[in-house]
Amino acid sequence: MPKKVLVAEDSPTVLAMVKMAISQAGYEVHTAVDGMDALNKARSVVPDLIILDLMLPKMDGYNVCRMLKFDAKFKNIPIFMFTARSGDADKTMGTQMGANEYIPKSASMEELDLLVEKINQYLKD
Repeated sequence: MPKKVLVAEDSPTVLAMVKMAISQAGYEVHTAVDGMDALNKARSVVPDLIILDLMLPKMDGYNVCRMLKFDAKFKNIPIFMFTARSGDADKTMGTQMGANEYIPKSASMEELDLLVEKINQYLKD
């Protein structure tokens, strides 16, 4: 049974690219288009790994991450911040909220390859 990855991204183009890359790597991908959707999907799907954009409608990625990391049921699920915000303050905040990885994005294939490589490191059997 493939491992489940939840991707929360509000850009349909980026979401499609990320979903395709992760699916091709053999993972079952679930998607969310805003922070509340991400929180609800995480609770219903219970993914093996979560990828969050920071700038999500309804609830930003920091708050989604914080809420999941403070919940005993989800605290051990790796969370990646995959975002266009790549400043040191953003990375520090991501770490403080419990993110395991902080990967900057600009929609290049190299970043998608890095993302899949990191997923493989965390979810290898």
